[in-house]
Amino acid sequence: MVEHLQFEEEHRKREELERKLHDESLRREELVLNQVKIREKSFRMGSKQARPLTRFLPNRSTEFDLRHHVEVNGHNVENCHHVNLTKTTCRGMMIKMGGRIKTWRKRWFVFSRTKRSFLYYASEKDESRPKGGMYFQAIQEVYFDHLRPHKSPNPNLTFCVKTRERTYFLVAPSPEAMRIWMDVIVTGAEGYKEFI
Repeated sequence: MVEHLQFEEEHRKREELERKLHDESLRREELVLNQVKIREKSFRMGSKQARPLTRFLPNRSTEFDLRHHVEVNGHNVENCHHVNLTKTTCRGMMIKMGGRIKTWRKRWFVFSRTKRSFLYYASEKDESRPKGGMYFQAIQEVYFDHLRPHKSPNPNLTFCVKTRERTYFLVAPSPEAMRIWMDVIVTGAEGYKEFI
């Protein structure tokens, strides 16, 4: 009998904590959405371009070592087998949402500091014919997709690359790969000229 009462009390406490956690999560999500609305409104009102919402600013130096930069900033490149990172390039498979037709397809991505581009291909073996992509000067912003406007195959691994023409929705194969890709792409985001 005593055990049954303890179990019920424990169950009641757990439900109360779960309700509080749920309420707090909803409140935080509402705060984020309000901040996004304020930011979008300021862009529509013609305000000056805001600083990127990322840890780093673009880097145009020819001496810049991409791999070293990523490792120094806490990423474990050796254990992330989804990303092939060198001094000047980053390569790996991700899922991309189509532009006109909103389907999700696997694509091989290559970020090249030498060519100053971020391109994607049908497969790893097909790096001679890009299907699309962007040059550094078109990349304006890189951010985690917290609004989830499109049904992503994995919302927790979805991030966006915003250019002048469109926003690319990408899904990384792992959380570490997503963080690496986001930090890598920001080093070439020259759409933010005023911060370079």
